[in-house]
Amino acid sequence: MGSVTKGPEILTTALDRLLGEAIQRAGGWIGFDRFMALALYAPGLGYYANSSRKFGAMPDSGSDFVTAPELSPLFGQTLAVQVGEALAQTGTDTVWEFGAGSGALALQLLDTLGDQVKHYRIVDLSGTLRARQQQTLARHAAKVEWLDALPEQMQGVVVGNEVLDAMPVNLIARVGGQWYERGVVALPGPSDGATPPAGWAWEDRPTDRRPPLDIDGPHDYLTEIHPQAEAFVATLADRLTRGAAFFIDYGFPESEYYHPQRHMGTVMCHRAHQADADPLVDVGLKDITAHVNFTGIALAAQDAGLSVMGYCSQGRFLLNCGLLTLSDQASVAQRASVGMLIHEHEMGELFKVVGLSVGEPWDAIGFREGDRSHTL
Repeated sequence: MGSVTKGPEILTTALDRLLGEAIQRAGGWIGFDRFMALALYAPGLGYYANSSRKFGAMPDSGSDFVTAPELSPLFGQTLAVQVGEALAQTGTDTVWEFGAGSGALALQLLDTLGDQVKHYRIVDLSGTLRARQQQTLARHAAKVEWLDALPEQMQGVVVGNEVLDAMPVNLIARVGGQWYERGVVALPGPSDGATPPAGWAWEDRPTDRRPPLDIDGPHDYLTEIHPQAEAFVATLADRLTRGAAFFIDYGFPESEYYHPQRHMGTVMCHRAHQADADPLVDVGLKDITAHVNFTGIALAAQDAGLSVMGYCSQGRFLLNCGLLTLSDQASVAQRASVGMLIHEHEMGELFKVVGLSVGEPWDAIGFREGDRSHTL
């Protein structure tokens, strides 16, 4: 089995065969959510489950994209201000991170928070990323534990940086005034049973699914709905008995997400620091993401019993937590990255932060100015 990840050609052949079998078993069509789940998470073959590098600041490192913790250690050091406050407010000593990537954020939080964190638990489905995280976090090995799934009960502060955007979405399309679910079919290839399909194509099927808002106008319209991300938040709410959670990702409130002019959807792919909008090619070799509907996340959390502490842009959140003060003590190179974290035309506005708490919320430092909860 180890041979399937030796090279891109072998990898994609094996994944294509797996996808073809899944489509055949389903009667010739699968929803995009199922396709995205296999493309990203199929054991040993999906993008997040294979051995490609993925995270890094530059394409020549073999990486596909950069996240804020790789961009600057100041990101995690600043987030630690909010996490530390939340640990104190909730009387807990455990941090839970979902989708820990390279381990860079975990390292920044552990280095900064010190003895305030007794346990750091990472929930990550990727074995290859886990190995990289273990190397990155070697000096904190006594505190770090890896889990494959949520436990039945948990306490502490949850962080998730760019994790909601990688959860599979359903594609729905209004075409000629009718709503369809957009799924994937296999293009016919050799009929020898051993050769994977020749490729993939879109096929729409009638559906009762609808966006949470009516889309004004008669024009054709493609968008996403997010039942998996919302179910994840609801499950987290059910199992988090004491603590708080902070999710950082790119996305919009519902009114912006389903704006009539946003008619092409938000699904994007990332490879070698280039973006494209076709998830049906180079499957398993590139990331597939969709923007987050933060209103849906907040409502799922509230319906399951959590309180929304705040919602704001990443730039405002980091400024509230003292990024500029921390940057005064940083190196010139680190200070140069601050602009990318907070400027509106970089990550500062596109990325948002939502804070959730068990029980009554407090006046969390990250949302003290510029809170946009009223827009959700």
